[in-house]
Amino acid sequence: MTSIPASYAMTQPDSAGSPEAPPVVTFAAGDTLYALPVERVQEILDLRPIAPLPNAPPHLLGLCEVRGAGVPVVDLRSLLGLGTAADTAQSRILVTWVQNGKARLVIGIKTERVIEVTSLDEGRMQRMSGSDMLNWTDTAVLGIGKRNGAFVTLLDIDRLMDPSRLASIAPSEARQGVLQ
Repeated sequence: MTSIPASYAMTQPDSAGSPEAPPVVTFAAGDTLYALPVERVQEILDLRPIAPLPNAPPHLLGLCEVRGAGVPVVDLRSLLGLGTAADTAQSRILVTWVQNGKARLVIGIKTERVIEVTSLDEGRMQRMSGSDMLNWTDTAVLGIGKRNGAFVTLLDIDRLMDPSRLASIAPSEARQGVLQ
């Protein structure tokens, strides 16, 4: 288990319009690197037993115990439409929080591996607008940056976990790795 310092805060865009990236936790799904702002990650856990829930959608793996509380765990690959992958010794659960209206919900995100707590190259990211994404309106991408020269997708965890977005993932399509 790795705790994340609570002192990290989101930075504001500079006057030139190129936003500074917050410190991030980088993690992987397949060969793709993703990140969440450090301030959104409460802790990083080794994989642990997850109790399945009846009739749960494919992205909701079940509940795991975190400090005596049941925390819902979602599968990152399923949320991103990437299909399934076997758990390994590097699989981890990122315990994070999501803002849902006025409620702040704690969830776990199962990842293939967590890489590091770091800053993006040059501390910069490019925000993604609808036009940048070729009119892809269901994006949960906050921005794109680089780490050691490789692209890193900074996820917008609130949009990724938005109930209306999750409801649009048809169960049969999510199992096949297709995201609507």
